Amino acid sequence: MEAAVVHDWGGPEQLVVETVPDPVPGLGEVVVQLRASALNWHDVIIRQSGRGVGLPNILGLDGAGVRQDTGEEVVIYPCLNWGDDSAAPGPGFSILGDETDGTYAELIAVPEANLYAKPQHLSWGEAAALPCAALTAYRAMFTRANLRYGETVLVFGAGSGVSTYAVLFGAAVGARVLVTSSSTDKIEAVRAIGAEGGFRYTESDWVEQVRAATDGGVDVIINGAGSTLPDAIACLKRGGRIAVFGSSAGRTATIEVPELYFGQVSILGTTLGSPEDFRDMLNLVDTYRIRPLIDSEYPLSEIAKAHTRLESRNHLGKLVISHFDHCDSNGRVANDG
Repeated sequence: MEAAVVHDWGGPEQLVVETVPDPVPGLGEVVVQLRASALNWHDVIIRQSGRGVGLPNILGLDGAGVRQDTGEEVVIYPCLNWGDDSAAPGPGFSILGDETDGTYAELIAVPEANLYAKPQHLSWGEAAALPCAALTAYRAMFTRANLRYGETVLVFGAGSGVSTYAVLFGAAVGARVLVTSSSTDKIEAVRAIGAEGGFRYTESDWVEQVRAATDGGVDVIINGAGSTLPDAIACLKRGGRIAVFGSSAGRTATIEVPELYFGQVSILGTTLGSPEDFRDMLNLVDTYRIRPLIDSEYPLSEIAKAHTRLESRNHLGKLVISHFDHCDSNGRVANDG
């Protein structure tokens, strides 16, 4: 099979497409012929530094394709060994593409329990764009922050994969959705998928703007920036909840502890999700006929170009790798349903 293999950690050029042996399924595993994969920021972090992952490596958490044994169309749950407690993963937890081969390949062997029916209204690229980002957004919003109909949710960082799903999911269940961004264009773009409006965090008074627009603060914040926690707390109404799923703006934050107890604030850590979260996320997508926002699609041969775009942070929505071999005149892959 063809796969994008990393032999040395570093830049996008380290992703080299080559022929490797087909995977051999272990006990309880099946082989999936991938129709599409998708990129995540985690892939960039591992590609740059390894973080203890062995070489050579085939990256990738996200994928959708066809079971070789039954012909069923499936989307892959990206977590391995979550464990029996839905509240948090167990000590054996890992994800595809770290200790195992990932989805930047034509074939992958995965546990049969990790396979779920592909939503029929989605293209292959849209289905492949779901697993990591949509699961993270779903658990952050509903399992952890318990977002409810009629509440106001502020999504930090419009345009990323997780934040885009947070906008889609929040709007679907009847929440008022607001966003932050440094880009007016991105704020305007997410209006089309359900956001009411947004705030440029580059403006010195943006927190005051949020509080003024929400009668004193929002109910829920979805935060992948990490170090912006002080500003997030300032944007909350009393009793508000913050779900933190990442640290893209920095790994540390200094907060005034009295703001927590006087404001009755809940700060909730979260990442990815349990098998139950994944099932419920797919049900939400299917019930509301939600379609992921795709920035662009590339053939596997242009995986390095896709990573370069992801690192630019100029994208809006998900970047997808198609495993079909037909492309348009610009090298981009057509969306196949």
